[in-house]
Amino acid sequence: MRSLPPYEEPLPHTRFQKVRTTAYTHSERDHIRYGKATALGTTLRCGSVHSAAADWARWPAGTVFRIQETGEVFQVDDYGWALAGRNTIDLYKPSRQEMCRWGVRRVHIEVLRWGDPWASYRRLKPARDYRHVRRMMREIREFY
Repeated sequence: MRSLPPYEEPLPHTRFQKVRTTAYTHSERDHIRYGKATALGTTLRCGSVHSAAADWARWPAGTVFRIQETGEVFQVDDYGWALAGRNTIDLYKPSRQEMCRWGVRRVHIEVLRWGDPWASYRRLKPARDYRHVRRMMREIREFY
């Protein structure tokens, strides 16, 4: 059984944040079984609003933010094992080439709307057998 990623103290819950971002795509080895589906059961998006994955205790599902450097708008509709307990947001890109082009970047985001942590908690509950999900659920209980 693999270990959870190292824990990071949460960023302050503010409108403007400087955040580490990575990128993912639906054809990555660890996402293939989910296809283009998000943790919310919707389709991964790349358009006027893009999909993003994050720790739902830090950025609850439904959180909408704009990257100030690019103007792109994202909505948190996914999560991943490597994000639990981390101050990283994973941005959906429609191709491996775009994913690699993004790489890892520290960007400034403006949170336009916070998601509901308790709605996130309820969505996580059926998957509570996974350690990363339990970590997010525990943090939601502690933070909110």
